[in-house]
Amino acid sequence: MPTVDAALNSARALVTTLAGALRAELIETHISWVLLGADTAYKIKKPVHLPFVDYSTLAARRHFCEEEVRLNRRLAPGLYLGVTGITGTPASPDIDGAGPVLEYAVRMRRFSPGALFSERAAAGTLDNQDVDQLAALLAGFHEGAPRAAATDGFSGADQRRRIALAALEGARPLASDAAFSTLQTWLTAEADALAPLWTSRLTDGQVRECHGDLHLANVVRLDEHVAAFDCIEFDPALRWIDVLDDAAFVVMDLAAHQRPDLCFRFLNAWLDRTGDHAGLPALRFSVVYRALVRAQVEHLRSAGSDAARRYLATALAWAQPGNARLTIMHGLPGSGKTWVSQQLLEQESAIRLRSDVERKRLYGLGMLEDSRARGLDLYGAGTTARTYAQLFGVARTALRAGYPVILDAAFPRRIERDQAHALAQDLGVPFSIVHCEAPLPVLRERLLARRGDASEANVVVLEQVREAVDPLSGDELSFVRPMAPDNPA
Repeated sequence: MPTVDAALNSARALVTTLAGALRAELIETHISWVLLGADTAYKIKKPVHLPFVDYSTLAARRHFCEEEVRLNRRLAPGLYLGVTGITGTPASPDIDGAGPVLEYAVRMRRFSPGALFSERAAAGTLDNQDVDQLAALLAGFHEGAPRAAATDGFSGADQRRRIALAALEGARPLASDAAFSTLQTWLTAEADALAPLWTSRLTDGQVRECHGDLHLANVVRLDEHVAAFDCIEFDPALRWIDVLDDAAFVVMDLAAHQRPDLCFRFLNAWLDRTGDHAGLPALRFSVVYRALVRAQVEHLRSAGSDAARRYLATALAWAQPGNARLTIMHGLPGSGKTWVSQQLLEQESAIRLRSDVERKRLYGLGMLEDSRARGLDLYGAGTTARTYAQLFGVARTALRAGYPVILDAAFPRRIERDQAHALAQDLGVPFSIVHCEAPLPVLRERLLARRGDASEANVVVLEQVREAVDPLSGDELSFVRPMAPDNPA
């Protein structure tokens, strides 16, 4: 039986020879080699046995190649072409040729340089469409992912505490004593506080077979769509996680790349589709943990690198208290409330709750589903009252978790505005109103032209709302924030 070092050296020689034969660029990581050809890439697992992975036998490497293809075809079906056998001899290797298999490789379609989200972020070309498509992709994926049973042993409260503190220990060389102590104290206290929520989410089926490694270098733009690749195949415990933890990896890395606007654009788009606002109290912990993981990885790659320190700084920033405050939108349908609130949530790192989305959620509808095709009238008085109650309930959860909250609804009546103000007073957070308006002909024109939006308000609804309007009174005007007078609907 060859030693681990001998097996690794033999495999390295084989891979180097194959790279030359294929005229491919060779890239090495801790646990694999990647050969980049003109339009195809081959990923070959190293014969290593580490604390977190065992690729020491050929059978194991074949198994994990097959698992990698199976799992990654969920989010990147066009990238993963199959498992390839490396045949021939060590001196003259071949791809899927005659003779015994010397090694196995994952065969992938090669994508264009600069297509990774990490590269696009560094180049300043990562845009709204990128993160919107990623949010939609992940929301659909998470909804359909297999769910863990509470007895499966994944993502329990004790395990989550343990792995977070282990990640902090791995990042210890980067942190000052004060920073390490701050994070250790914060993680411990948060783990104690979050244990009941984590247990509840596990019981409720929020722990599912996810991706597990959604940093921006594992997300790519392919032509007109985005894909996520290179998920965790070697350790089920790292991918059978809470869906919030999976999404939090993207949130964390966008924040670490100094794009808080895209960070909260992504988060809100994912929440709009999933409705998983109940998980918001646990988001900061998930982001801090993910940042510490990446700090450790980058430090191992290059000790004390700027990237490693940036991730540590992200962990420290997200461990700080939030800046909760409540803002409500005010204006008729078509007046630009959603457009303005989108700008605000990106500027202020806020959670936005849309009445148009939450109204449909009450009836089990997706944000873009047509309620009228189902024979439903979602704009009656009873549904409106339920919708505002839903908005206030979810807002309370988000505000208590320390996030600024924007309620995107018409708020035509004084009673609902007073209820929002009372919520802010009850929680001791600042309160403000953003008023949007446009001439009546413009409102009608916008509503007639509206397509592909969660809102189903039409000119009939516009007239109904106009009749119910209680103008802002003198005492309310003191809460109004000045904004641009006219914005696209």
